[in-house]
Amino acid sequence: MKRTPNIVITIPAYNEEGTIVKVLEDIKNVMRNISYSSNYKILVVNDGSKDRTKELAEKHGAIVVSHPKNYGLAETFRTEMKKCLELKAEIIVHFDADGQYLAKDIPRMIKKIEEGYELVLGSRFKGKIEEMPLIKRLGNIAFSIVVSNITRARITDAQTGFRAFTREVGEKIKISSSHTYTQEQIIKAVRSKFKIKELPIFFAKRRHGKSKLMKSAYEYGIRAGLNVLRVYRDYEPLKFFGILGGAIFGCGFIIGLYLVYLHLTTGIEGHIALIMLCILTIMIGLQISLFGLFADMNRK
Repeated sequence: MKRTPNIVITIPAYNEEGTIVKVLEDIKNVMRNISYSSNYKILVVNDGSKDRTKELAEKHGAIVVSHPKNYGLAETFRTEMKKCLELKAEIIVHFDADGQYLAKDIPRMIKKIEEGYELVLGSRFKGKIEEMPLIKRLGNIAFSIVVSNITRARITDAQTGFRAFTREVGEKIKISSSHTYTQEQIIKAVRSKFKIKELPIFFAKRRHGKSKLMKSAYEYGIRAGLNVLRVYRDYEPLKFFGILGGAIFGCGFIIGLYLVYLHLTTGIEGHIALIMLCILTIMIGLQISLFGLFADMNRK
């Protein structure tokens, strides 16, 4: 008889009193009807909520670990991993507290792990999205393109909050980022040669309150753009600094060509400021490109 693995379904939560009860009950209803019913735990990491998230989660059977204040998703994920390993999890399912993912998809994710995959990503873009703001959709697509480019593996949803993975992935992949922890886990998993699978899932419209992650489309756009740049900076420093340095060097080179033109026609007397700008931009461009080379040589 096949042994049932120890499963921990872990949920980060910040001020989710409006949805946490339904999410927990949906998970329990799904899990009690399958073969994992006696061998799973639900862990809620309460990230400094100011509402009744903690009390409601405990009342409905979850193990709750609380932060004294709101530290953000990356630090919450590190807490999740530490506690999951303490609970001797063999399969870890990362789920969200806002009710946009469906609990009925959890057994499908677990099954893929049992089939031999080590990191399973619930892909909203391969499945069905009931509603997602355009700016968030574009941000998710941009992240997926960047991660696919870095890993040279096709990833359609690099921002997904619904993932299942083995204990080994949880142990070996250490998250250092404060902004792009989901992408960091995917990139490091690919580079560590873990077996990865994307599974189509349903993504529901948020029906209780506003997103805690997107106060406005403008703010989300700026933050997503900065995080895309961070991913490139951290994982493709030669490309990141090479392009930046090359662009600055190119500006200096164009100014230099213009100065040569002036020298051959009217003369460059009186253009000291332009000459200094040409020298400065060429030097800065070269220095940035060299910095990218050194960063690439010393990256982990």
